[in-house]
Amino acid sequence: MLENLPTVLTTARLTLRPFTEGDAAPLFRIFSDDEVVRFWSAGAWTEIVQAEAMIEEAMAGYQEGGLCRYAITLADTGELIGICNLRGFFEQNRRCELGYALGSAHWGRGYAFEALEALLGHAFSALDMNRIEADIDPRNDASARLLERLGFRQEGTMPERWIVHGEKADTAFYGLLKRYWDERALSRSSPDAAG
Repeated sequence: MLENLPTVLTTARLTLRPFTEGDAAPLFRIFSDDEVVRFWSAGAWTEIVQAEAMIEEAMAGYQEGGLCRYAITLADTGELIGICNLRGFFEQNRRCELGYALGSAHWGRGYAFEALEALLGHAFSALDMNRIEADIDPRNDASARLLERLGFRQEGTMPERWIVHGEKADTAFYGLLKRYWDERALSRSSPDAAG
């Protein structure tokens, strides 16, 4: 039994939980979808062993503390619909990196926002992070909107950082400070806050 499993997080519609070996098939379905990996740093998966390797990496991360990867599941059915993780922890500076992917059948329903809002809240409170970073392909408008809605600010770009699906791809860097997060929470709870 693993002793360092991440805390299960719940939202109105989702449960974020540690991965298990039984998650390989639904994880493979997500990452074998060309739409999901369009802006990912690797192509669509072609073998179930790729899903098994991601789960093994997650389990090793639970033990070693360098990776906090969650399965995003629907609270009412338990269906695995995506992943989100914190990695690259730099303890001295209380900094880490955010990653996420959602199955295309579940896009446009606010699930990614709901999951990441829970994960970021956990990171800033229980994990005492001060800064969380994300990098995306700047052509990924949906991901850029998601990060900005969560309070991330674009901090710069790096041209031709990746070669994805045979083409050169830039990186847009985003950062979220704890004080941005706290300011966002304060403005959302203000009686004058809209919507």
